[in-house]
Amino acid sequence: MQVLKALPAALALLALPLSAAELPPKPSVGDVIKASKPSEWRPLDAENTLYMEVPGGRIVIELSPVFAPNHVANIKTMARENYFDGLAILRSQDNFVAQWGDPNEDKPKPLKTAKEKLEGEFTVPLKNDRQFTRLPDKDGYAPQVGHSNGFPSARDPKSGQAWLTHCYGMVGVGRGNESDSGNGGALYAVIGNAPRQLDRNITVVGRVVEGMPLLSTLPRGPAPMGFYDKPEKMVAIKSVRVAADVPEAERSKLEVMRTDSASFKAIAEAQRNRGGPWTKVAAGHVDLCNVTIPVREQGK
Repeated sequence: MQVLKALPAALALLALPLSAAELPPKPSVGDVIKASKPSEWRPLDAENTLYMEVPGGRIVIELSPVFAPNHVANIKTMARENYFDGLAILRSQDNFVAQWGDPNEDKPKPLKTAKEKLEGEFTVPLKNDRQFTRLPDKDGYAPQVGHSNGFPSARDPKSGQAWLTHCYGMVGVGRGNESDSGNGGALYAVIGNAPRQLDRNITVVGRVVEGMPLLSTLPRGPAPMGFYDKPEKMVAIKSVRVAADVPEAERSKLEVMRTDSASFKAIAEAQRNRGGPWTKVAAGHVDLCNVTIPVREQGK
């Protein structure tokens, strides 16, 4: 009987969590950023940066002509010809994307000199991407993953192709079923869990480097795929400008940590193997889309 009485108490002890060994402290992402050198940062290229002004503020998008030269050129042409001005953010799908473009399908806004259709730039030859820094971690969507001058990217040495990946904040080109049905006039940003299944199926042109809360916190659209069902629910786009065309005093003074730098490598390691005291079990792995790409005001 004494054994039976003691059994519940023994089972209760077994249910208690085992105390994990204390991990030694390691530098955090913040520590690495604070200790980084000025040479490990680069300013945004004004000729390949967009400012999208919405009622809540400015969304800054860095474009990647290395991976989508034709679409980037077309988007800049549209921006310089004021095509985006007066259009709207017309879709916010939970855990997926926020999309903007022309809400009027019956009488779409006419283009000036920009091209109406472009062949998809889903991948580029490996030789085009000369600034790739590989992560050692395995990936389920590509043989190799890493970063290319500030953008999360992937590559396949066997096929000889490289591409940008659908991580949070990345900007892609909306299209129909045909691969040449997009031109950059309809764009979206990833606002949820990385939909990597879209990689190599859509042209990715860049990423949002500032202003993501203006997209990620939008009310979700009630119509299928998160579209807004009434015009008054859409968010008006005041303007989209190429940063190089904006007076110097009005530009956002931002810089991105160089993804080929020692500090960026340390940032990946800080997220791969977090130290104590809060972390009890270090993951020993980091997903491509979970590697922070720091952005800050110049000189900070």
